[in-house]
Amino acid sequence: MPLIVVDVIRGHDETRLTTLLDGIHAAVVEAFAVPETDLYQVLTQHEPFELRALDTGLGYTRTRDLTIIRVISKARPETAKQRLYELIAENLHERIGLDGDDLVVSIVENGAADWSFGRGRAQFLTGDLPDTAPESTK
Repeated sequence: MPLIVVDVIRGHDETRLTTLLDGIHAAVVEAFAVPETDLYQVLTQHEPFELRALDTGLGYTRTRDLTIIRVISKARPETAKQRLYELIAENLHERIGLDGDDLVVSIVENGAADWSFGRGRAQFLTGDLPDTAPESTK
């Protein structure tokens, strides 16, 4: 956890897309202090007309490299969120040359009852995850 959902415009090669996902994961691990094994990512490629983002009046120039990232996670401190935005931008610029104008990141918060990692169980609630206990005991 968290679940990372990435939307890009179709046409990038596998190496770039894998490097993109790896750069995002590295940022999540550092900013949110999650284990390396907390890797849940979905990448969807779109035709250019299917992915649109204007600049919200900020003067950004969007290109075919537009990358929209949704981070679905339990609540995090604002400082951790700001650090995540910075790290994602830095990692993606360094690793694949992504311009910050082409990056949109949104965090969607949810709670322990909103996750099942498999087998029909809410592992955050049941304490099945290492180093977790049922919410009622926290």
